[in-house]
Amino acid sequence: MMALQNRCRRKSRVRVMPGWQVEVLDAKTRKQICFLDKVEPYSTIADIKSLVHKSYPQWYPARQALKLDPKAKALRDEEVLQSLPVGTTATMYFRDLGPQLGWTMVFLAEYMGPLFTYLMFYFRLPFIYPHRYAFTSSPLTVTTLACACHTGHYMKRLVETIFVHRFSHGTMPLRTIVRNCVYYWGFSAWLAYYINHPLYTPPYYGDLQINSACALFVEPRSGTSPLRPETPSLGCSSSFHVQTTPTRWALGLVSPS
Repeated sequence: MMALQNRCRRKSRVRVMPGWQVEVLDAKTRKQICFLDKVEPYSTIADIKSLVHKSYPQWYPARQALKLDPKAKALRDEEVLQSLPVGTTATMYFRDLGPQLGWTMVFLAEYMGPLFTYLMFYFRLPFIYPHRYAFTSSPLTVTTLACACHTGHYMKRLVETIFVHRFSHGTMPLRTIVRNCVYYWGFSAWLAYYINHPLYTPPYYGDLQINSACALFVEPRSGTSPLRPETPSLGCSSSFHVQTTPTRWALGLVSPS
């Protein structure tokens, strides 16, 4: 009986910590965006972003940046509210990062562009070269070889993006993706224009130069492909995984640190 009374007294002394309050202000105008009441002290920044998202559906969590000071760095999603240098009433500053895309879509956009752009020049679509060369192809072997190498390179990257690489839930701003795509697509178009031009001539040193360049292109990719088909024990009949053990001699020269 006495033990039961002691446990009851200890429970009565336990104070339930009330919820914290978080005021979210616009980082530029300092106007209040929302006021979050009864926020759990162990809530993460990701939880707070989700609460803001409920009030403003257009601002999904990946689009938000929360700061303790307008000029400070954005808080990480895994940071906990009670570990921050704030009281029970916290003030955070909100910044809209703009439209975002996931990493898989980022790499697909960057790699699919050069693949199709190069083929447009290889098959000489009517609006690229003079009309009499429309839908023709160069009779030179080196031009076909260059197309095969370029196409194979980006096909390999696309396959790795879809089947091999595991990306985090991070995102990239849409404006940055546009800039990256301009670089990838533009460089591919510049390269393809001259290689597939009707006036293009073979390299000066002939087969020696072509074969040497082809070997330098193929050799680094021949033994480092992370694709290795296997039969998994669960579900599908085949899959791919990243080969983590280096097998080529050149990789042994790289320090693990």
